[in-house]
Amino acid sequence: MSEERRSEIGESSAPVEDELKESFDNTVTEGAERLHRTFRTILVTGLFGGMEVGLGVMAYLAVMHQTGDHLLAGLAFSVGLIALFLAHSELFTENFLMPVAAVAAKEGSVKSLAKLWGGTLLANLAGGWIFMWIVMQAFPQWGPTVATSASHFTEAPFSLQTVALAFLGGSTITLMSRMQQGTTSDPAKIVATVIGGFLLAGLQLFHSILDSLLIFGAIVSGADITYLEWLGWFGYTLLFNMLGGLVLVTALRLVRTKELVAQRRREAPEDPDAARRDA
Repeated sequence: MSEERRSEIGESSAPVEDELKESFDNTVTEGAERLHRTFRTILVTGLFGGMEVGLGVMAYLAVMHQTGDHLLAGLAFSVGLIALFLAHSELFTENFLMPVAAVAAKEGSVKSLAKLWGGTLLANLAGGWIFMWIVMQAFPQWGPTVATSASHFTEAPFSLQTVALAFLGGSTITLMSRMQQGTTSDPAKIVATVIGGFLLAGLQLFHSILDSLLIFGAIVSGADITYLEWLGWFGYTLLFNMLGGLVLVTALRLVRTKELVAQRRREAPEDPDAARRDA
């Protein structure tokens, strides 16, 4: 009876709040668009994403070099996420909500999701490495700063604390994506982006892409850090970033909108990939 009453008093006939319905539709639509990109487009978008988040890392290092204050540097890092938003590029970890919601609504396939994740991740890392090589040639005086920042991650022992930091890193950027989808106001979206960047970098949460760029910068500047050490840190950080974003934000969001998911699934074609190709 409560769902019927909610449908009667809202502007739409959906069994959830109108704002939630609009946000859900935007999320699934954008997720489906990402899932049906060509692999070339995924790689190019991911490459630019790695470079653009590198702008944030460059700003972070500039402030850290001058002040040594992680919170101020975290605020400066938001430049990179704002660049991502305005340039319509993306990070691998931004794809934990929208594309997954689209797959749940049968607007895309698991195969397309795997292609999106794999291509974006590899391209982010490649673009980030290239950008950080350029940054460290331009600002060699930042070598000690980037080495100290990178060692915070590579020297951290695998523990409950590091797992929690990686879990929070994944959930924070996924929640940032959720907040961006919850409004049509670009200034509000930028505020959400600044909040996400400040929390990620200012609190030194473990983030597989952001912190990899710091580690790459340290390696190319001659710090005593190896790619094998990076890989050991990267493996578990990536895993718990995914769990944080998928479990703490995406899964709960899908449970909240389960009626809308079921409705979209009933309306979806049997083979969404084929339907998109035909269209």
